[in-house]
Amino acid sequence: MMATTNQLSEAEEQLVIFTLAEESYGVSIAAVNTIIRLPEITQVPHTATYVRGVINLRGVIVPVIDVRVRFGLPAAVAAKATRIMVVEHQNMLIGMIVDTVSETLRLPMAAIEPLSPLITSTDARYLRGVGKLEDRLIILLALDQVLKYEDAVALHLLDDAGAPAVA
Repeated sequence: MMATTNQLSEAEEQLVIFTLAEESYGVSIAAVNTIIRLPEITQVPHTATYVRGVINLRGVIVPVIDVRVRFGLPAAVAAKATRIMVVEHQNMLIGMIVDTVSETLRLPMAAIEPLSPLITSTDARYLRGVGKLEDRLIILLALDQVLKYEDAVALHLLDDAGAPAVA
């Protein structure tokens, strides 16, 4: 009996692959709103160190974070390949500065392994597993951890009580 299209799509995950410091990372394609070249970013005072500021994306003000700084790496240096990957998280758009965006791909669910218990750094909470694809390893991000409630407050999207911030 042949598998239906739905069964095939349930057995794999579609990812957008990007790089940070020469490592490949993946995030679900369903979370990605758009990918843009690095525009002028307006700095916002009194935000977390990893918050670079805000951009105007087609009339919508979008906060932008430097994922490298969020992960404890040196800050991103703007290059020709640098991109902002705009993701939707909890009905909010958030820009994530990444070194490059290389491709989209389908990764079989069977090729995704949870993190080893030996990986116990505080940054491990940002990861949900590792995907194996031929001779490559792709680190899969847990967007709900990378962009947590505390970050929405830090980005001034929510107030301390969890209500939408008034501009």
